[in-house]
Amino acid sequence: MRTKALLSCTLLLAAHAWAAAPVAIPPLHEVLPPPLEWSGTSEKLVVPASDPWITPAERTELRRTPDYEETVAWLRRLVSASPELRMVSLGKSPQGRDIWMVIASRERHFTPSDIHRSGKPVVLAQAGIHSGEIDGKDAGLMLLRDMTVRGTKSSLLEGATLLFVPIFNVDGHERSSPWSRINQRGPEISGWRVNSRNLNLNRDYMKADTPEMRAMITALRVWNPDLYIDLHVTDGADYQYDITWGANGIHGWSPATAAWLERTLSPRIHSALAGEGHIPGPLVFAEENLTKGMIGGNFSPRFSNGYGDARHIPSIIVENHSLKPYRQRVLGTYVLLESALKTVASERASLKAAITADRQRRPATIALSWVAGPDDVTAIDFLGVDSRERLSPISGSLVTEWLGRPVPLRIQYTVPTQVEHAVSRPAAYWIPPAWDQIAAGLELHGVRFERIAEPRTLEVEAYRLTGSSLEPRPFEGRARVTAAAAPEKRRMTLPANSIRVPADQPLGTLAALMLEPLSPDSYFQWGFILEPLSRTEYAEAYVMEPMAARMLEDPELAREFMEKLRNDATFAASPRERLQWFYEKTPYFDEQWMLYPIVRELP
Repeated sequence: MRTKALLSCTLLLAAHAWAAAPVAIPPLHEVLPPPLEWSGTSEKLVVPASDPWITPAERTELRRTPDYEETVAWLRRLVSASPELRMVSLGKSPQGRDIWMVIASRERHFTPSDIHRSGKPVVLAQAGIHSGEIDGKDAGLMLLRDMTVRGTKSSLLEGATLLFVPIFNVDGHERSSPWSRINQRGPEISGWRVNSRNLNLNRDYMKADTPEMRAMITALRVWNPDLYIDLHVTDGADYQYDITWGANGIHGWSPATAAWLERTLSPRIHSALAGEGHIPGPLVFAEENLTKGMIGGNFSPRFSNGYGDARHIPSIIVENHSLKPYRQRVLGTYVLLESALKTVASERASLKAAITADRQRRPATIALSWVAGPDDVTAIDFLGVDSRERLSPISGSLVTEWLGRPVPLRIQYTVPTQVEHAVSRPAAYWIPPAWDQIAAGLELHGVRFERIAEPRTLEVEAYRLTGSSLEPRPFEGRARVTAAAAPEKRRMTLPANSIRVPADQPLGTLAALMLEPLSPDSYFQWGFILEPLSRTEYAEAYVMEPMAARMLEDPELAREFMEKLRNDATFAASPRERLQWFYEKTPYFDEQWMLYPIVRELP
């Protein structure tokens, strides 16, 4: 007891000493790169302090953002005064907070069925999937106000319906402090990137481990928007662009909607932003000093725009530049949302046609992933910021120092378009009832399937897994796994209650991305199907020694064994592997070990 008491006392003193002598941290504005000067006509969107409908952020001249309670209270007041608005909860977070969505409808259509019957295009915009990146929330509050009680943007609701989620990651939003985003210029206090279980919601679209994401996927399925906008703030290099956006390209899963986004929506947004004094640009994911250029291309369906592409919902991800002032970023987001609503209204026919075309496509081959080929690298003009490199005595390496001077650059831009893995479209996938948890995922995502009441025998294509590997560290709460997958034809009897997932359906591509083991966001690679990798039956040496001796009476087998001894030193040196080699050639060996349980019915 005395030892424990002394230890507790020592720990308390150490903690007190640490708390009493904090490290001196300079203000963030003193260490961030110098800001570029900016003024734009979008600043007129900010209402005067005397306006009764000023938003909480505007009250601070767009320096601070309101917390969850203040945001919800302001929205409730707005909705009470605006018959065109209604708030609905999409679900609750792990800590019990409602995830609110505001419906803005001129006709006061507040149910999915009423909205779909109206024929108007629907835009679903979400803010705060990473709640430290909260620009979209304050821009959306301003826009909702101007479309309703102020009336300055009321015409936007004549051509479209807006569904707006002000805070998606509500728990992360409330983990707020001045220390949330070390690389971001405002707001003064902001939330956290991940949710209360330390999971990144923008990695969760396919596996749907979080209640927040299950609520959002349900909303996408039920409300079925014609455009999905995910509002973020980026980081990394310094450059002139204050707002960037992008989508999966025409070589992805929804080529018709990708073409519409690229050729119709993007030019309209670009023109609107430039006209208001902003500097719009392409989606930027750059190395810190841009020497290696930028990377674009297809996002996998763990991300919002990759998921939208896979399920044929036109989707863009917006990335404001973190080094621009919060005021500038919020106003740019407002202009982007306004332009998007105008565009879907004026181009509704072409947008609907593109969506229909993609949902009717049944490509014979489904790409699972892409890599960059030699022809995928081009040089582009880029609005950069001058920089220099210096040798740091702290890190001992070259570091980039941004100088705050705009410069034109010519950089390398890589868009991976070469298919890395692809599969032929089967007639259907079959899932045995032992894997019924997969059915819950299919149902959540809206993938159509059927159950058989009686056993059914048919010819199928199965996968034999080899070279399986678990990642050494968990990622997003799961043990990721990869393996090679070799197809083999089999005659199989599927038991009653097995699930048949037809590939001839609008979400057939999404089903393949969920069920094919080589798909990076499949249930297999996310670790939902680890059991086939475990060996459960073994053979002892006292049995295999005499059995192997009898088996070697077969001349062909004896020749094969001797050849392997000569050519494989590891095998020759391992008594265990040598006996295992014989065991695997007997009918006692577990034939279902490393056999992927989901099989393909061929056309």
